[in-house]
Amino acid sequence: MSNAAPVPEQGRLRQMRQAYRITKKTDRNIGLILLLWFVLVGGITAVVAYLVFGTGIFGIITTVVFGLLSGLLAVLIVFGRRAERAAYAQVEGQAGAAAGVLQMLRRGWHTKPAIAFTKNQDVVHRVVGKPGIILVGEGNPARVRSLLAAEKKKHARIGGEDVPVIDVIVGQGEGQVRLTKLVKHIQKLPKSIKPAQQTAVMNKLKALDAMRPAAPMPKGPMPTSMKGARRAMRG
Repeated sequence: MSNAAPVPEQGRLRQMRQAYRITKKTDRNIGLILLLWFVLVGGITAVVAYLVFGTGIFGIITTVVFGLLSGLLAVLIVFGRRAERAAYAQVEGQAGAAAGVLQMLRRGWHTKPAIAFTKNQDVVHRVVGKPGIILVGEGNPARVRSLLAAEKKKHARIGGEDVPVIDVIVGQGEGQVRLTKLVKHIQKLPKSIKPAQQTAVMNKLKALDAMRPAAPMPKGPMPTSMKGARRAMRG
């Protein structure tokens, strides 16, 4: 029983080390950057605390505590953002990467990966939310556009005129959305349907999905890398 308590803490530290190693591969100056942020933010906070609380024992203790905590908070915020960016950079362009990123959409969003695919690993994923039905394609742009067009017709028949069907292609070309901006792009889409409509659409889509063959999702590093980094940031 006495040896059981430290395990969660050890797990968090292991996740932090893993996230740091992942980030270090693409962001080689991450250590120096975090140190500079710690010194800058902690130093400014310490100066302000010193001016406010004075030079007494209480003032000195408060200044040190405020400086350390603010510096540490700055490091965690900066590290979290750069770790996520590094994880994106390592998997951008790999098959299945968009599916891993879409899993970051939480409450109010319903994500189903690989609702349609080709033998060349061109894939269409689906997200249902307040904007309507969002079809996300990744792979060769020419093949993905054809796949998206076919899926858009099917989903338009199910959703009806009141439910928009929006198509998105993941990539770096013109008219495409980069993997790093995919989640924000979807979240910023205009809200068009109410929760009751969303539930009705989901029920109709279940019937469509039941008629599809099972989709063999490509096994890439995206889900492992991203989830590991995000777990480390959450602690």
